[in-house]
Parts: sequence; C-alpha cells; structure tokens
Amino acid sequence: MTTTLRPAGPEEPGDVASPGTSRSRRYDICVNGRRAGGLHVTAADEHGLRTGRIAAIEVDEPDRHRGRATVAALAAEELLRGWGCVRLALAVPAAAQPALRLAAALGYTELARHLLTELHPHGPPAVPPDGVRLRPMTDDHFREWSARDLTQLAAALTADGAAPERAALDAERAQRALLPDGPDTPGMSFHQLLHEDSAVGVLWLRLDGAPRPDADAWVYAVEVDAEQRGRGHGRTLMRAAEDVCREAGARVLGLNVHSGNTPARKLYASLGYRPVEHHLAKPLL
Repeated sequence: MTTTLRPAGPEEPGDVASPGTSRSRRYDICVNGRRAGGLHVTAADEHGLRTGRIAAIEVDEPDRHRGRATVAALAAEELLRGWGCVRLALAVPAAAQPALRLAAALGYTELARHLLTELHPHGPPAVPPDGVRLRPMTDDHFREWSARDLTQLAAALTADGAAPERAALDAERAQRALLPDGPDTPGMSFHQLLHEDSAVGVLWLRLDGAPRPDADAWVYAVEVDAEQRGRGHGRTLMRAAEDVCREAGARVLGLNVHSGNTPARKLYASLGYRPVEHHLAKPLL
C-alpha cells in the first residue's frame, strides 16, 4: 500500500510574528487515495535558522500500528526540506508515548521539558535552613544578573545552531519582550537567596500567568552560584518559589528544564514536578 500526503486545503496564514517568512498547511494522510489521518506542518525563521515543525499528526484508529505515522512524518520532512527548512522541531505531550517513540526512531533529540506541579492552597510554608533567607533582588544585583542571563541565553541559542551575532541579538530581544520594565515589569518577581547575608542564588518568577494555558505561574530562572551548589540551595529556592506563587493565588506552577541538566531534573522530580511536554529537534540534512 502507498501512503502519501494530499493537501487538505490552501495554505493558512503563518505566524504573525514572522510575516512574509512563515508558512502553514494541513494535509490528509492517504493510503491508496483513501484518507487515513491528518497532518499539519509549519515553517518559520527561528534565530536565523529556517525551522520546520510537524504541529500535529493523527492517524485514524483503523490505520494505526501499521507504520502510517512513520511514513507520513518522513514525507513531511521531505515537504519541509522543499520549503527550505534546515532544522526540524517538535513539541510532544508527555502522555503521547507513541509519538515520543516515533520521534526517537526518526532521530530527534530532546532539548527540554516543560514540568508542572500542583500547589495546595493551604500547604504549610517552607522553613528555610538556619542562616538562609529570601529577599527581593536589589537593582544593582538585577543589572548584574540580567547581563549574565543575556550571555547564558545567547550561548544556549548558539549551541542550538544560531550564529553568535544572531544569538546575541535574539537573546536581547527575548529578554526585552519578557521584561520591558526590567525588574518592575508587572507580574514578574525577582529574589535573591542569602546564606549568612551573602547572595548564593537567584529566583525569577512570573506570578500572573505562564507560557502554557495549564499553568498559573512560571519559574523562569532558579540559579545557584557555582561554588554554592550541592548544599541544598536549589531545593530551598524551589520551595520558596512555591510559597511565593501560592501566596499570589497560583494553583499550578510550571517551568522549563533543559534535558542535559541532570541535577535540576533530579531535583524537580524529587519535588513532585511531572513532565507535560517534551521539546525535540534534529537537523534536516
């Protein structure tokens, strides 16, 4: 039997953030001309790299477990290559285990995960260790931290394939978009963790929403100074984050963790955070 893609309609408007450069189209997955499912692909310039995405893929129940999704995904790769893409990216729900297995079989590498945890409204506040306390971040420390954050974000974008100059520019744009008023940006909350009155860590929270609709608040950064790691400060910061978000009325707290950050992943798992979405990518050769 022959599995092919057939346009299900005309191209749709692309990403409004990338006018004139993004594309989006839906296709039917067909077996010998008979519809057996659907597929949605998009393409846009991301950090100077033409990136294609399989935004959705669904095979009808009678045609599952017959390799239809694999053939359709490979056909989508060829289609996106024709659109000029040099990189492919996926966001896969953690519950979609067949899709995760398919992505692994097709050579995708996990880059990051979104994690969530439920905050009990009447949970007892965390008690920090002796000599440890949380305080609002000072303006001077914010300036130091934001410069360091820019450098780290640019390095991460470069590691993902962006040219250094483009990575630096996009990192600055991303930080400005999230923090147009710096530390006074509404909804954002910045803190320092002190041990014996010396700063040992940083916490950046959003208290009035999140990048995901199923979270009320978001941890954008939890950082412990390199020489202070391994002393439980990361756990203290996360418990403090939960308290601050709970007091602000949040019931679900989320965060993003890079897949290669094994210590952080172990910490979040021990605190009860569960993966809800995996972010994967691969080069399109």
